[in-house]
Amino acid sequence: MDFISDNVSGKSFKYRSMQNYYICLMQHPLHIPYTIILGSRSPRRHQLLSGIDLSFQVMIKETSEDFPSDMHPKNVAEYLCQKKAAAFETELADHPNWLVITADTLVAIHDTILNKPQDEEEAYLMLQTLSGNMHTVYTGVCLRTSEKNICFSSATRVHFRRLLNADINYYIQHYKPYDKAGSYGAQDWIGLRAIQQIEGCYYNVMGLPVSELYEQLSKFGENTSSI
Repeated sequence: MDFISDNVSGKSFKYRSMQNYYICLMQHPLHIPYTIILGSRSPRRHQLLSGIDLSFQVMIKETSEDFPSDMHPKNVAEYLCQKKAAAFETELADHPNWLVITADTLVAIHDTILNKPQDEEEAYLMLQTLSGNMHTVYTGVCLRTSEKNICFSSATRVHFRRLLNADINYYIQHYKPYDKAGSYGAQDWIGLRAIQQIEGCYYNVMGLPVSELYEQLSKFGENTSSI
């Protein structure tokens, strides 16, 4: 049987028949009977969620990022993403066809959490701490509807090469990493310069463990009719 070639969004696909071609164009393999709401302003999360070809809307809710001081970093990530999802409780009650996705990413070294830096000095100290060491990036993700709530987290170990003072100063001056946990973005110049080894999901370091998210999203479509 002849194959039919096509190019969609820069990606090449082949189909065994014209019928399969049109089916693939119309249907996403992940069947989710909900309107997806991404509760995050992070451009990295927008990019990553778009990368699995899902339509979604962005809605932001301001929430406190306070957490118990004795909580383990992994639990903090899950705790904060659940707080963000809980902020949508009223909207979810009014829209039972909504599925809200929230996430929180943090960097920890020796169980000490490195939050987003407040200024240049704090950014410098964080990067100096990460230099030549291994740290862990935790991302907690919450999927919430009016009836369901799933929360999970992913951990990735990141090994940094030793950085020169000039490296740190260059990155801070040119990339202004004040919106990033641990004062760095893996996709930035500093990631190319410093990351020696990663154990776990790279996309988790960017802010969203997409493969695990995809698996969890599939559970929402199981045995659920369209709303």
